[in-house]
Amino acid sequence: MKPVPSVVLQVNGQQVEVVAGSSVAAALRIADAFSLGVTRRAIGGELRAPFCGMGICQECRVTIDGARRLACQTVCVAGMQVETWT
Repeated sequence: MKPVPSVVLQVNGQQVEVVAGSSVAAALRIADAFSLGVTRRAIGGELRAPFCGMGICQECRVTIDGARRLACQTVCVAGMQVETWT
């Protein structure tokens, strides 16, 4: 069996290894960020998490390397720094 290529990135300061080509949303799930139900907080303080998986709902907004991005629309890159809005 051929080894599967992977990349390592940081999610909220935690090192996460994912299969190359994975979305940042998948990395968040692997990092257990979703177990808290959090990718960001709504204006009213409610915890938000990805819903649609295709960028329409905008609930997966995170900060990636200093810029706001959609986790479900962004492919993981080695060394990427991801921060959720907790």
